[in-house]
Amino acid sequence: MKRKICIAGIVLLCAVFLFSGFMIYRHYAEEQKQMNEFEHIAGLIETPPEQPTDTPPSEDKQTVPDYSELYRQNPDMIGWIAIDGTSINYPVMQTVDRPKFYLKHNFKKEYSDYGVPFVDENCDILVSDNIIIYGHHMKGGKMFGALESYKDKSFYEQHKIICFDTLTEKADYEIIAVFKTVAYSSNGFAYSAFINSADENEFNEYVAKCKKLSFYDTGLSADYGDKLITLSTCEYSNTNGRLVVVAKKITK
Repeated sequence: MKRKICIAGIVLLCAVFLFSGFMIYRHYAEEQKQMNEFEHIAGLIETPPEQPTDTPPSEDKQTVPDYSELYRQNPDMIGWIAIDGTSINYPVMQTVDRPKFYLKHNFKKEYSDYGVPFVDENCDILVSDNIIIYGHHMKGGKMFGALESYKDKSFYEQHKIICFDTLTEKADYEIIAVFKTVAYSSNGFAYSAFINSADENEFNEYVAKCKKLSFYDTGLSADYGDKLITLSTCEYSNTNGRLVVVAKKITK
């Protein structure tokens, strides 16, 4: 009897080991599949030729990459986000009627744990004062997990610029604050509620709160009339934690 119990225990342990191994394999296989798909998507962007070095400053305008093929494949795409020195180089989606659709779907609208960065349904990328972009915090610096590096000021100092293009405009944003907070709690900062400012005071209060919570002083702020983007992802030091990066549009 004891021998049978021992054998049954070994078989059970082997089954658990094999199942765990399969789940780990499936996770990494899915991760590699998603990364390959994003690389393929990025390869479909047609980059415009560079401006001649002798172009007069008044004519030196950033030409928008051609995203038409990607938009043709999925009209939910409204832009593209990239940060040099990180893995962030992704399309950005928005579905007003299904706000969190791309939390668990890929660019092809198939189920995916990775999802695709997406804009808050209440934002209008053409007119809103603040564009909020959500993305998963994946391990290994994947997706918006790359934002974890911004807790370190030295990393920020080398990677201050966020590139966020719409389908009609190429734009750079400079980071003004990096902070963490908690969602669904009166103790947290409701940063995602700020999309359009009622007046200058409300805008200034939002920026001041972001600066106050920031891990470090960037030496930069924003003035009423500046356009902002806010990148949001999970942060695991607290229940329902959020890691937030706020940047202002660079005007030329």
